[in-house]
Amino acid sequence: MRIISDKAYIREGRITVPFQIIRNDIAKVKADAIVNSANPEPTYAAGTDSAIYEAAGADELLKERKKIGRIQCGEIAVTPAFKLKAKYIIHTVGPTWNGGNDGELDTLRSCYKKSLEKAYELGCESVAFPLIATGVYGFPKDEALRIAMSEISGFLLREDVNMTVKLVVFDDKAFRLSRNLFFQVESFISDEEVLEAHREEYGVPEIAFNRERISNRRMLGADLVADRRRKESGPATARKPFNERTFNKGLYMSDSKEELSFQKHLLKLIIEKDLDNSVVYKRSNVSKGAFSKILCGDTKKPQKKTVLGFCIGLKLGLNEAEELLASADMAFNPYDKRDKLVIQCITHGQYNIDEVNAMLYVCGQPLLGN
Repeated sequence: MRIISDKAYIREGRITVPFQIIRNDIAKVKADAIVNSANPEPTYAAGTDSAIYEAAGADELLKERKKIGRIQCGEIAVTPAFKLKAKYIIHTVGPTWNGGNDGELDTLRSCYKKSLEKAYELGCESVAFPLIATGVYGFPKDEALRIAMSEISGFLLREDVNMTVKLVVFDDKAFRLSRNLFFQVESFISDEEVLEAHREEYGVPEIAFNRERISNRRMLGADLVADRRRKESGPATARKPFNERTFNKGLYMSDSKEELSFQKHLLKLIIEKDLDNSVVYKRSNVSKGAFSKILCGDTKKPQKKTVLGFCIGLKLGLNEAEELLASADMAFNPYDKRDKLVIQCITHGQYNIDEVNAMLYVCGQPLLGN
């Protein structure tokens, strides 16, 4: 399968992507935990529930499930995975769709939140979800996809989390994004172009939403500067705690007479918007290492996809975005489909990097970030 990402975890020599959307039968997916969209009673019915039971060994799993008894809507329970390529099955009961007026959205969010927390508690490095409640319970697929993306992305942004999450869909209908999910792509890209992108991509439809795991350590560039200064100053002396905003201002003010480079323009925007560095690079889909190299001047000429990522991550207006691009000797190309999509996102105040990249992916365009 093709992975649309250039950032990943590396575990035991293997490359894994934090967030993937794949088309497969969830009963055949390998993960530490498999989430089952379960029946509230200790039984199983048609659909994903039945597929998981049959693959795991229906008699053994049902016997274990009966020990748990009834599971309330929005709650979870855990059993062994038996014959599945997993250690655990996390059973969660999704809501029956009733027009969205009976708390169904909050209940579905609870299913994802509690399943993710349980997988983390169990020490899982990977967990696979179906689109919960979109089968016999009738939850609309586009709204379910939005909730799943929101909850999973938010969970993966936590600094203490290092886990791969796979969202598994069985058919390509789940990928048919409604106008409510992504606004008016058709206003400047024809329906046929969008459908053609779907047809081309769904043969290997794996979308990787790349979110690098963030630690509380000081940024790499600051460590390098501090190490050099310690070597130059001789024996170690007591030093003040590192303050990244003071560090940013120091970088910005140094050699201030020179032409405003991309690095300094970026620093200027970060300072003006009073943002922490970690907030900026996470929102921009830029790795911590690449961000440090840019701030320390090691990257003279960033790629356009990185600059556009910063435009989204910094929530720039159109004029601000044009100025940031100009500082890197770039500009929006009115004939480039990706540029037009980014302009549309900025104009409509769409600054969620995951949703922007998902829209770009559907339209067959390169993703933003580094």
